[in-house]
Amino acid sequence: MTFDREALKAGVTVADGGWSTSLQMRGLPTDVMPETANLAHPELILELGRAYLDAGARFITTNTFSANRFNLERRQVEASVEEINRRGAELAREAIGNREALVAGSIGPSGKILAVSEATPEQLSPIFEEQAKALAAGGADVIVLETFSETAEILLALKVVKDATGLPVIASMSFDSGPQRTRTMMGARAEDCAAALEDAEADAVGCNCGGGINTFLPAVVALRGATSLPLWVKPNAGMPELEDGQAVYKQTPEEFAAQVPTILDAGTNIIGGCCGTGPEHIQRVAKLVERRKK
Repeated sequence: MTFDREALKAGVTVADGGWSTSLQMRGLPTDVMPETANLAHPELILELGRAYLDAGARFITTNTFSANRFNLERRQVEASVEEINRRGAELAREAIGNREALVAGSIGPSGKILAVSEATPEQLSPIFEEQAKALAAGGADVIVLETFSETAEILLALKVVKDATGLPVIASMSFDSGPQRTRTMMGARAEDCAAALEDAEADAVGCNCGGGINTFLPAVVALRGATSLPLWVKPNAGMPELEDGQAVYKQTPEEFAAQVPTILDAGTNIIGGCCGTGPEHIQRVAKLVERRKK
């Protein structure tokens, strides 16, 4: 399987669900940085990746979202950025095996905000480059920039990643603010983000995380109206509830999937899940997508 923009635009492809929350449900301690499981618990990564594939996913995201130098230093993780990211891509590739699916190398925000001068573009560029090169070395087919809220940061990351790897890039932002949740926490409008990312030569744009699938439709409509690129959509399974100090997502696979038809009707091309979604959610989504093809 290859990343084919035109083929993706012509239909609907299923992506995987959340990684950190699903790994914790499989026994990974909540006080452990999830990305370190690539090295310490590779069997968990393979198990979850294969479960998503069995459920119908054709994009397998690497367990590398927060694995940049800033976050590793903050969490006092001694493993190298290169090692965690390369291994994350290798495990996703191993999980796929001979199946028709793509490895989507996951890169999240740096954790620094350009607008308030927490870092400069010159400081952030090597952060994104280091992570992207390691994912490419591990076998990523495409890079997905996920959960960004600052337009300047995702545009910087997009350019750096494309220059460093030559891989296709999916640029996905989190819209959880404004009356209809069509703005990022930094105030950027979904339609402006989509237009800017297409101009910057993203290969697909989208939204993920945010306020849960029940709130996603306005942002999807705004994105679709502003771009002709494939649209990537991965909502949370509702909003978490705090139980014994832990965030718990209670939206069932059936409840999650019930919201999917309107999301697809709005022009989504790649549909999956984010926090709180697991293989059971993706299985429901995949069955729904398959029925719509008939």
